[in-house]
Amino acid sequence: MSRLLCQFSCGAASAVATKLVIAQNAGAVPLVVLNAYLENEHLDNRRFAADCERWFGVPLTVLRDTKYGANIITVFRTRGYMKGRHGAPCTTNLKRNLLKTVEQPGDVLVLGFDASEEDRFDDFQERYPDRPARAPLIESGLDKEDCKAMVQRAGIELPFMYRQGYDNANCIGCVKGGEGYFRAIREDYPEQFEELCKVQDELGEGSFLHRDRATDVRFSLRDLGDGPVRRNEKLPACSFFCELAEQDYAA
Repeated sequence: MSRLLCQFSCGAASAVATKLVIAQNAGAVPLVVLNAYLENEHLDNRRFAADCERWFGVPLTVLRDTKYGANIITVFRTRGYMKGRHGAPCTTNLKRNLLKTVEQPGDVLVLGFDASEEDRFDDFQERYPDRPARAPLIESGLDKEDCKAMVQRAGIELPFMYRQGYDNANCIGCVKGGEGYFRAIREDYPEQFEELCKVQDELGEGSFLHRDRATDVRFSLRDLGDGPVRRNEKLPACSFFCELAEQDYAA
């Protein structure tokens, strides 16, 4: 029998998508709620995951990478880069490869694309025609703000980084972020920011994330100048397939 694989990433959107499908399914087919543990997420993500697990009434199946210690810094150093044309190596090695270990033929993936991301869900279906998928937030016309409100109405406090003003609860210092986002990380999380700087010191220019708009020269986080601080910068939530969204945000 095919299963529903709900991909919960410790964000409001994936939480509501999971809750909707659990309610709609009512035990009709086997359902699994998957979560990939990452060392570099804020500790409050685990509190949020536990609260959501109680809300779901379904236990989380937490997947944890062992090759890289579930740590993005180890992935960057081992793989030799932080972000490439086809996405970030952390997503591939710490999330997508784990999904392959549990996914079975016929499984239906439940994804957290919201009502504003219908084009990204269409891209997913075109890219992976052999992977049946549902996007319950699109089906219900719910956007990310709707999801935040629903989580709060359920009596669950949003992840700490949301409460700081960040757009999502990705790893602290997500490599998909722009300059304004990293200025915020530098202010709020100097230790994690310095750790990413050290990786770039080691790996060199190929690991630089940003480019000077005037000179078209890439520069390191250590050379990030002053400017706007943007905690609410739009970023793709880090799902098992976030490279699809990343390409749009980077455009």
